[in-house]
Amino acid sequence: MSPFATRILPLSPLAIIVAASLLQSAHADDNLEVIEVHGQSLPQSVAGSTDDLLANSGVDFSAAGGVSALPILNGMMSDRVKVLIDGADISSACANEMNPPLSYVSGNQISQVEVMAGVTPVSMGGDNIAGVISLTTIDPHFSKSDALGWQGGYLSGGYKSNGNVQTYGAGAELASKQLSLKYDGAYEDANSYQDGNGDKVLDTLYRAQNHALTAAYRDDTQLLAVKLTHQSIPFQGFPNQYMDMTDNQSFGVNAQYQRQFSAGQLDARLNWHRVKHEMGFFTAEKAGTMPMDTKGVDRSYQLHWSQPLGAGNTLKLGQELYDFRLDDSWPAVPGSMMMGPNTYININHGKRQRLAAFAEMDQQLSAWHLNYGLRFERVHTNTGAVQGYGSMMMAADNAAAAAFNQSDRRKTDNLVDISASASYQLDERQQLQFGLARKNRAPNLYERYSWGRTTMATTMIGWNGDANGYVGNVNLKPETAYTLSAKYQYLGDSLQGSISPFYTKVHDFIDADVIGSFNSGAATRHILEFANVDARLYGVDAKLAWLLADTAFGQWQLAAKASYTHGERQDSHTPLYQIMPFNGSLALSQQWGRASNKLEWQWLSDKNRVDSNRLENKTAGYGLLNASSQWDLKPLTLTLAITNLLDKNYQLPLGGVSIADYRQDPANGFGQLSGEGRSLNLSARYAF
Repeated sequence: MSPFATRILPLSPLAIIVAASLLQSAHADDNLEVIEVHGQSLPQSVAGSTDDLLANSGVDFSAAGGVSALPILNGMMSDRVKVLIDGADISSACANEMNPPLSYVSGNQISQVEVMAGVTPVSMGGDNIAGVISLTTIDPHFSKSDALGWQGGYLSGGYKSNGNVQTYGAGAELASKQLSLKYDGAYEDANSYQDGNGDKVLDTLYRAQNHALTAAYRDDTQLLAVKLTHQSIPFQGFPNQYMDMTDNQSFGVNAQYQRQFSAGQLDARLNWHRVKHEMGFFTAEKAGTMPMDTKGVDRSYQLHWSQPLGAGNTLKLGQELYDFRLDDSWPAVPGSMMMGPNTYININHGKRQRLAAFAEMDQQLSAWHLNYGLRFERVHTNTGAVQGYGSMMMAADNAAAAAFNQSDRRKTDNLVDISASASYQLDERQQLQFGLARKNRAPNLYERYSWGRTTMATTMIGWNGDANGYVGNVNLKPETAYTLSAKYQYLGDSLQGSISPFYTKVHDFIDADVIGSFNSGAATRHILEFANVDARLYGVDAKLAWLLADTAFGQWQLAAKASYTHGERQDSHTPLYQIMPFNGSLALSQQWGRASNKLEWQWLSDKNRVDSNRLENKTAGYGLLNASSQWDLKPLTLTLAITNLLDKNYQLPLGGVSIADYRQDPANGFGQLSGEGRSLNLSARYAF
């Protein structure tokens, strides 16, 4: 039996000690006081990926590993979406973005989520053009007692039949008037899932665990919280990449300080995050021998000052620094005539540093609420000398390394963001919102500094899951996006709805141009170089919720939503890559006492507009039927769900191609990645 098939729960000794020490202090205190936090609070969640949680907030995902899907907002993915975890900006340290920010947090650790697509306040962060996803896990509670005592804990577990997925979570909290101590841990283990035909979707297995320990102190005027995190992913399959993750170990420290003064409020944050990331092969479902090693360190601070100006007006000023360092090397393979004798150095002491300042006004004028601000960022990037494997079979890389080392690699970009939004209360039920923004994103280190030219080297670069090869471009310009958005919202007693159109024009959008091709078996793939082009995107989201009845058999509600996005390059009017086709859902739900039930139909239309440069596949439309029930039996919560109830076989329009299938049999070509077939899902959470 493969060592990766074991079902033992391999929690680290540190996690076991922390959990045990907290659980031993089981002294109940009914006088719990909760500090109020602003934003959308979430129901208690079991451990596991955050994808389902964010999908309910309008986020699409480009398929990757089981815990590492890449978020998409308004048709734009990856780094164009700023993901903040407790205000921290964590960079992906991988040529395939296998460790994006969302992969470092589990669903049971999140207390709040805020998703803002398109126009966002400048105080929420820069270096993005699609929007911001902000997750909160630091949420300290304090009691009315002087003594540190038990406040609560939980144990959770879940099981999915498709892929034999097991999830476990645990948490505990101690508190007094001034001190708070909290632990949250999560573990998830999955085999490869099956499609609607009952066939295994190769290389979709994974295992991950996340741990967070948070300590907080407060008095009458200040609050200090420090969170320690650790993540371990010993393996994660990526069916649409040439490589897999064979280890990902990270440690982080996040400190937050809040001080109330008579004249205003200071908010300060410090963040440090280190990851050691390894790529290679671990399963017969996609075999190989090449290793890749990456080390990344994020350091940042944020200083924000909020100054009330009376009459509901607030001025916010901020100064921030983000510093990311990256080393990416590919050790020589013993005995290989191609991958050796030298270590391939892809990124050598890579540096990406952002220095930012902003000013923002929040203003209330009768029925109008205004938010507008200006943000300036200076982004500096650089990297050291590189080298290829040195073999004659990789002569093109040897020459490319020499040329790269002679180039001017020190680059500085100045980014100016301007954001303005306004909401107008038509009456107590209706509201109009408008937004206009100029936003920027500087190239990441891989877009700018990936230098290899051989087929092998280029196919190791890229996060699109398209099986093509990519070459960086030192002279890339930052992306500049101009976005106009609007929203009409109606909040009635039995009927609620909204419609939200947007339009975005992007100058110097970082796309890719074809500079070559290669044959992989019977299939042809392209080699592309990152390039600046002009692009435009537009679309609309619509939502409707209708209370059908409120009877002795509970409240019955019908909810519907639909979304459309269009994206194209302006030079050729060809489609941008991985634009979600027209899609929506219709759900009937019942709330009856402590039980809730839901029947949902999700549908997507055909995807016919595809990116020819990336050889993107067309996909057929489909519909999925899902059913779920939840029972709140305090202190126990039980959930039963059946996803893809009719066992529909379908392809993921944002799934990329299955390189794992191709590796098993090149005659398969590069077919689209298949979605999950029917699955019976069970979960339980016990609070104590």
